[in-house]
Amino acid sequence: ACIVEPVGGGIGAYVPPVGYLERLREICHTHGILLIFDEVINGFGRLGENFAAQRFGVQPDMITMAKALTNGAIPMGATACSAEIYKTVTEAAPEKGVEFFHGYTYTAHPAACAAGLATLDIYEKEALFERSKALEGHFLDRLFDLKQMGAIADIRGLGLLGAFDLKPNGGPGTTGYRAVQDLFEAGVLTKVTGDTVILAPAFIAEESDLDRMFDLIAGVIGKY
Repeated sequence: ACIVEPVGGGIGAYVPPVGYLERLREICHTHGILLIFDEVINGFGRLGENFAAQRFGVQPDMITMAKALTNGAIPMGATACSAEIYKTVTEAAPEKGVEFFHGYTYTAHPAACAAGLATLDIYEKEALFERSKALEGHFLDRLFDLKQMGAIADIRGLGLLGAFDLKPNGGPGTTGYRAVQDLFEAGVLTKVTGDTVILAPAFIAEESDLDRMFDLIAGVIGKY
């Protein structure tokens, strides 16, 4: 199997080149390799669609998901698979007995399932994925406006997921460590990997919230 995160989230919001995932799908299909999308970060509206598979128009054989499945309120993960994989497992099962003999201590934990169902209901009721899609343009405009800042080396983003690389000043990660502290003190909670600052605002944000966030970021990074 080939496992790939459509947009590399935790490593710095790396957006794939145009046609990359389509070509990967072709190669996997040709050679009988299962294509698995890790959508723990990309899924559930982060890229303006239900999943990155829909955003890029590429159907994997399996999708792994977690985190936003319960809005992070309680741990839960899930895996979706194609009909072909499902049939391969079920049709090979004994006539009587368990179709797919596996199990974990916390499988179908009642509290996690309740949190998952409640979260999915809220996503639909409040149209949060649609809100994410509507905010994308403003979010990316403000993100790429940071390119004029001398301390920033590169910027990337898609949907409501973005990142910018800070020019090193000292050992690897030194500038990033300083940035995460300074930004937090200014009122902006970010994720930092090395010298890369990663942004993933909440879907309930307003454009004014994004403006305030980027104004604070510019005020902090502008001093570097």
